Amino acid sequence: MKKSVAILFAFIISQFHAQQGAYYQQSAKYKMDIDVNAEKFTYHGNQTLEYTNNSPDELNVVYFHLYWNAFKPNSMMDQRVAGQGKNGDSRLQKDGISRLASIPKDQEGAQNIHWIKQNGKTLKFEVQETIMKVYLAEPIKSNSTTTFTMEWDAVIPQQIRRSGRNNKEGVDMTMTQWYPKIAEYDYDGWATFDYIGREFHAPFSDFDVTIKINKDYVVGAGGILENPTEVKGYDSNTKIKADKNKTTWKWTAKNILDFAWSADKDYVVKSFDVPQGPKVFLVYQNNDKTKVWEEAQPYVIKYFQLMNSHFGKYVYPTYAFIQGGDGGMEYGMCTMILGEAKDIKGLMGLMAHEGSHSWYQQMLATNESIRPWMDEGFTSYAENYVMYQLFPEDLPNPFAHSLDAYRNFIKKGIEEPAVWLGDHHDNGTAYTYASYVKGELYLVQLGYIMGEQNLAETLKQYYDQWNMKHPSDRDFLHIAQKVSGMDLKWFQNYWINTTKTIDYGIKDVKYEAKSTTITLVNNGQLPMPIDFSVVTKDKKIVTYQIPLNMTHTWKEKDAFGEFKTMPYWPWTQKEYSITVPYSKDQLAALGIDFSQRMADVNLDNNIVEVK
Repeated sequence: MKKSVAILFAFIISQFHAQQGAYYQQSAKYKMDIDVNAEKFTYHGNQTLEYTNNSPDELNVVYFHLYWNAFKPNSMMDQRVAGQGKNGDSRLQKDGISRLASIPKDQEGAQNIHWIKQNGKTLKFEVQETIMKVYLAEPIKSNSTTTFTMEWDAVIPQQIRRSGRNNKEGVDMTMTQWYPKIAEYDYDGWATFDYIGREFHAPFSDFDVTIKINKDYVVGAGGILENPTEVKGYDSNTKIKADKNKTTWKWTAKNILDFAWSADKDYVVKSFDVPQGPKVFLVYQNNDKTKVWEEAQPYVIKYFQLMNSHFGKYVYPTYAFIQGGDGGMEYGMCTMILGEAKDIKGLMGLMAHEGSHSWYQQMLATNESIRPWMDEGFTSYAENYVMYQLFPEDLPNPFAHSLDAYRNFIKKGIEEPAVWLGDHHDNGTAYTYASYVKGELYLVQLGYIMGEQNLAETLKQYYDQWNMKHPSDRDFLHIAQKVSGMDLKWFQNYWINTTKTIDYGIKDVKYEAKSTTITLVNNGQLPMPIDFSVVTKDKKIVTYQIPLNMTHTWKEKDAFGEFKTMPYWPWTQKEYSITVPYSKDQLAALGIDFSQRMADVNLDNNIVEVK
């Protein structure tokens, strides 16, 4: 009997340790030789991939992404857009009709795999839409490396979204999601989400990419150009080295998630250095519609300085802003963005958002297919934080516009929880608010709950502990709770997993000879601590913090001023009364959240002017 108990106990302990195993991440090294037929918008590729399995698991299959297979009629992306109609992404449909349905046959995206081998042995594979499943000749054991070789050809698709040829701004080739890319494998298994239009996930990888293309083209890419004097656009002493009218571009990059490039005959390249790095490249068509790019340099320098100071050091040596001709999308050491901005603020807003993905998607590489709110939301927070300083506005905080947009959106009644997978939102606008806006306001609300200094320290420690890794929301929350000393699980559950809203108000005010008693009411479903303030006739602001019992530790300081802490408000309690030592003739106004950070959906009953 004792032996059986001991065996059972040992099994339970082993299972606990298995679930709490040490963190690991896979790695890959790509060597690619690409030959582009610019006239036909096709290319031929050869790839050698060294893949290291750092997991404790033995792998019998691997998966690759073939993203361009989405860009054709009746693909899963086309079917999804058609099913959503006018509720779908406006860039993928017009008047509810999928733009993919009308792609001509000769402009359909294609990645045709000729063969794939493992350590020289030919492998069986099957293509499942945008996913390729590969059956291994021999398992990849834990802590071992295997080598894949592969040959394929591809048709560059008509540009519908992100990738493609001859886009609306006239860029010839935007080469993103363009090669067979091995999927990420982690504790959750293979990240094999079909490409329906949203985001990506990948292991950190090294790239050595050789591109042969017509000598008249200029190429912009994320990485280091190893032969700038042999190609067009990068060196004043260039002597173009051509073979059969083609030049060879040699690019390398280390420890990035994805290699992307773009090519156009009309590109110009400008570069400058940010103090303490990186070296920045601007790659764009030089014409009347892109003149505002000439104003960008001082703003971009200041942008990187602010990001490095507040969110952590950009670790790579270079970064390129490239006119890709469709929206904006981040990749390793570069972004593809629209180039025809109306003014410098519009251009910098796009650059600040996509550039900030270098922190919240690239260096802090969350799985954005599963948690788009950590990717887009944290990036939007950084974007607005920096833009507020680059272009000062008469607003109480950098996030006032986002809070107002959220309040207006809630009135539509179509909100979907942020916890939903990126490609599985039913409404395109609901996805935007769940991922971009609620993800951003997640951090804004944390700043309100635990104090801005604690939030800044949380973001710093998050970067220090998790840069160049694949963190999850659990990892971020762990740091936030450790820094603040608070229990914050309740907030994350409400804000991310539900569509419940915050709605506090002032129900009643009673004036006495030497004091005033205010009754507050919680009309919402999401409880919060409350910062309540009074303004005296002599323009003095006095703030009282009413903690929420669920945090168990109260906010001690905040960047918005000093406060006096009151007894806590139990989350089950509908109303709360607070008495302040001021009579009616001493008061000018009183109200909830003078800092205007709390995402209260109804502000009409939050302020009382004392007359």
